[in-house]
Amino acid sequence: MSRKLIFRGIVLIVVLGAAYRLFTSQPEFGLMHVTGQTMGTIQYNVKYLGDDVPSYKREIDSILVAFNQSLSTYIPASEISRLNTSGSLDNPSKMFNDVLTRSRTIYETTDGAFDPTVGPLVSAWGFGADKQPTIPDSVKVDSLKQLVGFHKLNIGTTVIMDKSMYLDFSAIAKGYAVDLVAEFLEGNEFQNYMVEIGGEVRTKGVNEQNETWKIGIEDPMVGMDEQRLMAIVQLKDLSMATSGNYRSYYQLEGRTIAHTIDPRTGYNTTHNLLSASVFAEDCMTADAYATAFMVLGLEGSKEILSNSNLEAYFIYQDSEGELKSFVSEGIAGSLELNKLAID
Repeated sequence: MSRKLIFRGIVLIVVLGAAYRLFTSQPEFGLMHVTGQTMGTIQYNVKYLGDDVPSYKREIDSILVAFNQSLSTYIPASEISRLNTSGSLDNPSKMFNDVLTRSRTIYETTDGAFDPTVGPLVSAWGFGADKQPTIPDSVKVDSLKQLVGFHKLNIGTTVIMDKSMYLDFSAIAKGYAVDLVAEFLEGNEFQNYMVEIGGEVRTKGVNEQNETWKIGIEDPMVGMDEQRLMAIVQLKDLSMATSGNYRSYYQLEGRTIAHTIDPRTGYNTTHNLLSASVFAEDCMTADAYATAFMVLGLEGSKEILSNSNLEAYFIYQDSEGELKSFVSEGIAGSLELNKLAID
């Protein structure tokens, strides 16, 4: 049996701004770059420019600590942990309500493809906290499906759910954390910034070269220790999140088991979509839809796109095993592709 490490942050944040040009005028802005860790071991990078650029590391860390106290399943006293333990949560915070409300909207829009209650099935397939590869039988899957379904939550001033259910916002929370930091910067009148947490990104304005922020998207077919860009996107006043299966799977009993579990069927997905990068005004939305699209597959995701304000870049394999991509019309002009055919 071979095992691949679980990895979701597949967007490579690279220094893609043009090299400093000696004779090109640059904005008279100062640049601050704040880095750190959150959510355990996840790295964050925050860059912002302005006439006066104090370090807001203490404030950013404080925002992310409050975020974890609300939404981290690894903190026993967090709001979400208390709900998972007792089945009820009185007077949830604004952070908790923001994520809960957006999750319900996207759950409904995707007909259940995005479902933060899918945790019991994820664990049964070996992608939970203990990360033990296993293939559950149909009886087990059918049993656990009874514990899945976001519509089963009673949402109000008290959030109530069956104590056997398990709520986990990991598929939307990083994006929300990005939004919280971005909104803090905007509240302090910064109009040029880039916020990245674990591969999820939100930008506004320009970088230190007075150019649109450029973000790299990795080739899904390279190894864990390699980095090769499939595309570069000029991300202007947008958020981007990417999800994929190609680095989150294991092999067992002659089968390749991808980490994306369809909440509606209880089984792992088997379609040809390798990577979904989603672009939206806010990063929380982009994060959640990137997850949902990896459940829905290429055609189902295109259908959602056609009825939304979202943009996307999909990497997939055709029937011959060749890499192909799909770029939605609204983002096509901002994407530079690296030797990849486009449908």
